[in-house]
Amino acid sequence: MATVRPFRGLRPRPEAAAEVASPPYDVLSAQEARMIALNNPNSFLRVNKAELEFDESTDPYGEEVYRRGKENLNRLHTEGMMLREEKPAFYLYRLTMNGKSQTGLATLTSVEEYNQGLIKKHEHTRPEKVSDRANHISFLEAQVGPVFSTFKHNDQIDSQFKKIMGSSPTTDFVADDGIRHEFWVIDRDDAIKEIIDAFAAMKELYIADGHHRSAAAAEICRRQRASNPDHTGEEPYNFFLNVLFADRELNILPYNRVITELNNMSLDQVLEKAAEKFEITPVEGEITPDTIHHFGLYAEGKWYKLVARPDSFDSASVTGSIDTSVLADNLISPILGIDNPKTDKRIDFIGGIRGTKELVKLVDSKKFRIAFSLYPTSIQQLLDVADAGEVMPPKSTWFEPKLRSGMVVNMLTE
Repeated sequence: MATVRPFRGLRPRPEAAAEVASPPYDVLSAQEARMIALNNPNSFLRVNKAELEFDESTDPYGEEVYRRGKENLNRLHTEGMMLREEKPAFYLYRLTMNGKSQTGLATLTSVEEYNQGLIKKHEHTRPEKVSDRANHISFLEAQVGPVFSTFKHNDQIDSQFKKIMGSSPTTDFVADDGIRHEFWVIDRDDAIKEIIDAFAAMKELYIADGHHRSAAAAEICRRQRASNPDHTGEEPYNFFLNVLFADRELNILPYNRVITELNNMSLDQVLEKAAEKFEITPVEGEITPDTIHHFGLYAEGKWYKLVARPDSFDSASVTGSIDTSVLADNLISPILGIDNPKTDKRIDFIGGIRGTKELVKLVDSKKFRIAFSLYPTSIQQLLDVADAGEVMPPKSTWFEPKLRSGMVVNMLTE
């Protein structure tokens, strides 16, 4: 059973949505956030990444940062830039990029179902990041960054969504990156019941992006239960803000790699060693792989096509057959000496939205010595890993388009 729960969302006035809604906090550095919010006092980044209003030496996890985020959220509300729904509602959120749309249900989902594994995960979380988001929720008394989840396509839900989208959206704007954001408020009792019933028939949901936000919500719930002897399970802290999309609508881009050095080898030596596991062919022009287990390698002004040899990976392994694992296990770790990509400073990760030209730019700048372009992980691979109770290889998925923060907020107080 998948519980979805309507809520009294706090959302921007329709005419202010483009001004308020912002990119998510975790895809921007503090400096990038400062530049975006520089001439916009109402940017939601001032709520979700309030360290941008402080000196660069300020601890982004400090209490003064969380308090400032709370102040800024209150100001957006009291000044009428954001309004609180009169009654609980669901919300449809459609994003359109390059002519392709995906539509999700903004809702509350159950912490208990998350704890029971009915909302499935595929990533480990870092304690300091979970603590940061939990403290953020606690100080703001609000969940301001939605989790981004998926479910297996359901004809009934698809039909319900299309019926709702037959009317004009409450909010409709195109952001400065060209992505269109449309928002519908669903507050009719019959429509709410239909949605609740349709999701109740599902066995599970899957987190696509937002593992730290969901873990933070669970941490807040744990803290509150420990201090509340009259806990009932219906308190606001038992649920968390989530936007649910059908699996077939999601768009995953590759997560490419750049590396600063060649482990004291020449490029020819690297290629010679790599040839044991890959078929390697020099190619004119940039390589954007168009099939699984194909890779591009760029170094010293040249591109090479790499095709993984069939015996170089375990095709039956749900994690080992993912291209990020194939590349790591057969080249990046044994040849370039990078065993832990999460902590090794020699490797960086470039979201596919920036394209292969960004890889060329970074290597040609001499900041990096070598780059790899990958074929994107499929949504089916993600579901298979989650169903198996395993963990995706680090930096395997880059979802586009991104949900804007501030489109709707879940207040934990009345």
